[in-house]
Amino acid sequence: MKEKSKILKVILYAVLILYAVITLYPFLWALAASFKPLKEIVSGNPGLLPQHFTLDSYKYITGTSSLFTSWFMNSVIVSLIGTIVNLFLNTMAGYALARLNFPGRQRIYYGFLALMMVPAQVLLIPNYLILMNLGMLDSFKSLILPAAINIGNIFMMRQFFLSFPADVEEAAQIDGLGRISTFFRIVMPLARPSIATQAIFVFMGFWNNFMQPMLYISTPKKYTLTLGLQTFTNQQSGVRWDHSMAASIISIIPIIILYIVFNGYFLQGVRMDGEK
Repeated sequence: MKEKSKILKVILYAVLILYAVITLYPFLWALAASFKPLKEIVSGNPGLLPQHFTLDSYKYITGTSSLFTSWFMNSVIVSLIGTIVNLFLNTMAGYALARLNFPGRQRIYYGFLALMMVPAQVLLIPNYLILMNLGMLDSFKSLILPAAINIGNIFMMRQFFLSFPADVEEAAQIDGLGRISTFFRIVMPLARPSIATQAIFVFMGFWNNFMQPMLYISTPKKYTLTLGLQTFTNQQSGVRWDHSMAASIISIIPIIILYIVFNGYFLQGVRMDGEK
């Protein structure tokens, strides 16, 4: 039995290692390709190590002749503002549905659950018409306001607050704190694991968003990073894979940094949500 279990472990680890290599290879190839000249990339050589190492792609996309820096900052602005707005609104909505008693609370909750089944693509054209009538097209507001709340995250925060100890709030009220002060000074700090988990998903949603910028933004200087990357594949001289790979590698860095910073909270939040 012990020998069989050892063989099964070896097979399992071999499969996992193979899967890891298959998963990581495209990323490693993109990283290596960002340091290769275009001729070497299109030559069909699948090797990872560049034969002619160069930083020309990074120099080009960060130079004055490229709008990459503007696209990067646009994505940072939209993602940060959108994430902050989502965190406050989703957390407050989840708290209200879990802890406050008001007429129609359950109906609103069931209404949210029903709206979760509506595909986001169905709302693209209605949102476009509303934003056009409000004069918000071709601005960052058109990317932030329609996505200011997320029903899935509201549901997650509601589930967290349902198991939140009422004694903590009662103690805060005895000390003279009102409902709003209790929420911001007591409840939100204790909800950091769930909020951090929410922050990662919301930031990634804004950062990787492509469809909305493509529909709502028309000025090249206002493009977000995902929309701007498409221009490298639509040039008259052909697809610039070297520029595209370098830009893609840089675009991944904020996501990696965000995950490293919130990794502890993220794992704790996922574990707490699973236990609930």
